Amino acid sequence: MPVPRQPRPTTVTSHVWPSGGRHLWPSGGASAAQSHAQGHLVFAVGGVLTVHTERGTSIVPANRVAWTPAGFTHHHRAHGDADMRIVFLTPSLARLVPDRPVVFLASDLAREVLLALTGPRNYGDGAPAYGRAARARLLRVLVDELHEAHEQPLHLPEPRDDRLQAVARLLHEMPADNATLAELGKTVGASPRTLSRLFRHELGMTFYEWRTQLRVYHALVLLADGHDTTRTAAACGWANPSSFITAFTHLVGTTPGRYRSGHRSTGEPSGDDHERRASTRA
Repeated sequence: MPVPRQPRPTTVTSHVWPSGGRHLWPSGGASAAQSHAQGHLVFAVGGVLTVHTERGTSIVPANRVAWTPAGFTHHHRAHGDADMRIVFLTPSLARLVPDRPVVFLASDLAREVLLALTGPRNYGDGAPAYGRAARARLLRVLVDELHEAHEQPLHLPEPRDDRLQAVARLLHEMPADNATLAELGKTVGASPRTLSRLFRHELGMTFYEWRTQLRVYHALVLLADGHDTTRTAAACGWANPSSFITAFTHLVGTTPGRYRSGHRSTGEPSGDDHERRASTRA
C-alpha cells in the first residue's frame, strides 16, 4: 500500500545571509548551477540531498555533512522534502578541511552547532543569535569536529572516460542490473580488464565498490520517498533484504528501517518490523 502523506510543499522557501542559509525544498527540487567564492557545508535536517559537481555526486542523508570547496560549480537536489542548511567557511577555516568535495559524519556536537548557526534566530526579525566573535568560535568548533570526523564513503565520483561514463549511465538508469563487468564491457566496447583498470585509476575503487555506492544512493532516495526495505532492496539489485541491510548499514551507519523512520509521515509498521521480517525470509 502507498505510504500516507501529509500535504507537501510545492515551492522552495529560502533564507540566505552572508554566512549561511536555509532552504526548504519540495521533493525533486533542484538549484541552478552555481559556484561560490567561499567553500560551504551542506547539512540535511530532513530528507536526502545530493550535491553535484564535476567531480561527482555527494550524497547527504541525515546526520551527514557535505563539503564543497570554493570555486566548484555545483547544484543541489532534494530527494524527499528536505530541510537544507548551509554554512560558508572563510579561507582560513577552509584550509583545515579537504580541498575536494567530501562527506563527513556529523557528531552530536557538530549537529548542534550547525543548527545553531542556521536556525531562525539567524534570519528572523530580532537581533542576530550570535555576534561576530561568538559565531567565529562556533565555526572553529564545527571545523574541529569535522577535522576529527571520518570521511564517509558517500561521494560517488564521476567518471571522465567515455567508456566508464557509458557504464555509469546504464547503471544509473537500471541500478538493479546485475550484469558483470565483462557483460557491460561488451555493451560499451571495452574489455573487463580495461574497465577494471579505469575504475581504479579514475575513481579509486573497484567496479563492485562503485556499483554498491551507486545502489545505496538510489536506496536513500527510495527510502526517503517512502518505499519499504524489501521493495528498495529489490529495486536496487540486492538478492535479498538482509544483504541490502548489511551493505546499507556499512555505508550509511544505520539500518534502512531506522533511516526510513525519520522520513515516514504517519503510522506504518516500523522499519525494524520490515527488517525483522526480511531477515526471517532471508
